[in-house]
Amino acid sequence: MPVSLNDGWAIAAPEDVGMDGTRLCGIEDRLKLRGSRLHAVVVARHGKLVFEQYFAGYDQPWGKPDGPYEFDATTKHDMRSASKSVTSLLVGIAIDRKLIASVDEPVVKFFGEYRALKTAGWDAITLRHLLTMSSGIQWDETRAWTDPENDEPHLGFEPDPLHYVLSKPIAAPPDQLWVYNGGGTDLLGNIVERVSGKPLEVFAREALFEPLGISDFEWKTYPRNGKIAAAAGLRLRPRDAAKIGQLVLDHGAWAGRQIISADWIAQSVVPRFQAVGYFGGTLFYGYQWWLGRSLSQGQEVKWIAAMGWGGQRIFIVPDRDLVVMVTAAQYGQPKEGLAAMDILANIIIPAATEPHQAN
Repeated sequence: MPVSLNDGWAIAAPEDVGMDGTRLCGIEDRLKLRGSRLHAVVVARHGKLVFEQYFAGYDQPWGKPDGPYEFDATTKHDMRSASKSVTSLLVGIAIDRKLIASVDEPVVKFFGEYRALKTAGWDAITLRHLLTMSSGIQWDETRAWTDPENDEPHLGFEPDPLHYVLSKPIAAPPDQLWVYNGGGTDLLGNIVERVSGKPLEVFAREALFEPLGISDFEWKTYPRNGKIAAAAGLRLRPRDAAKIGQLVLDHGAWAGRQIISADWIAQSVVPRFQAVGYFGGTLFYGYQWWLGRSLSQGQEVKWIAAMGWGGQRIFIVPDRDLVVMVTAAQYGQPKEGLAAMDILANIIIPAATEPHQAN
């Protein structure tokens, strides 16, 4: 049973929300079979927190030494690229507040001081193309971290990462090629800062985290240039990260309050591109959200997810009214994230014994 922290989560026994608690308690034994390096598993159903379990172990936390760490319900954890999905929510809030007209606004409109960098093709790129990673910007994050041709490290190493991204050539017309691109997400985060007149961390706190009852969080900056890492720097308690999932599951509402429009949530989770090269090409991509499916007890079950390097996962399973949040230290492992997929498909979804009746 989860502990009560007076953090806004209603707590319930699994059986009270139609889940098999005994089955959930088999998660630890299942994880041992895979040597998973998981740090936390949090499960919510019907808007209530019903299960949480934490595991001590090795970690590589941002800005701290690699090594063994203890984890519990009050411990923040790196979200890594799951931060991208939160940045997408902030873009949606800015659009809801009419700080941004729409996703079809041209990106270069927001970066007038960099107009001298503009090369052919940039005028056609919109916020929507950044959100869906279909901008056509020449970008490669698949290389070794030490390879100078890997674009991602430049976001932290360059004195001005915006200059670096905006100076990149355009390799393909927008909407033609899906390429994973954290630089585009950092542009989105900076656009939110520009239109709101506030640092991204401040806007996130006021517009998203405070309404969700999240008070203990960090959004890290790159140590060499001090710019906020919109694509990867968020640190949250796992049960607070699960609130992000619940917000999406409940169409932008939390505790009866509409934090972000239901329309933005609906648009965000439309599968728009095949995520070529990721997990065998079985995943789709929306507005910085992943869309996938699991085979559970012979049934195909669709889910929405925020995913971060090392095995950080927020799964939203609408057909079962489930949210599952997992943190881990599977950094660079060839089977990164498979333990979370395994317990989702083979323990957590099957534990939802009572069918969900959609409203």
